[in-house]
Amino acid sequence: MVDCLSEDVAHHVNEGDVRIGREEFAAFCEHMARCYDETLTELVIFEAEDGTRGAAEYMVNGTYLATDAGLPEAKGQGYRLPAGSFFSMADGQITRVVTYYNLSDWIKQVS
Repeated sequence: MVDCLSEDVAHHVNEGDVRIGREEFAAFCEHMARCYDETLTELVIFEAEDGTRGAAEYMVNGTYLATDAGLPEAKGQGYRLPAGSFFSMADGQITRVVTYYNLSDWIKQVS
């Protein structure tokens, strides 16, 4: 996916700051892979007729592998929660990624 991003992609992280740039997105993905093992199921994809916007709705099935700063301690807890991502596209590249999930639901599941 990183190869599909514009150099100045805006990544709106759930409950976090906006990260700008392909390298920031790649670093986020590396961090996520270290702390979480996730598989997405029940994927539904939406696309605007003009191809400039898209969205995906899915179920996150995961295992909490390593404690993430400011969150409960990781002990291999499993979790399952619905999530969604929204995308803007221009010139064949993704220029914006917004991800949403219910953080309080996730915290209840891993606490």
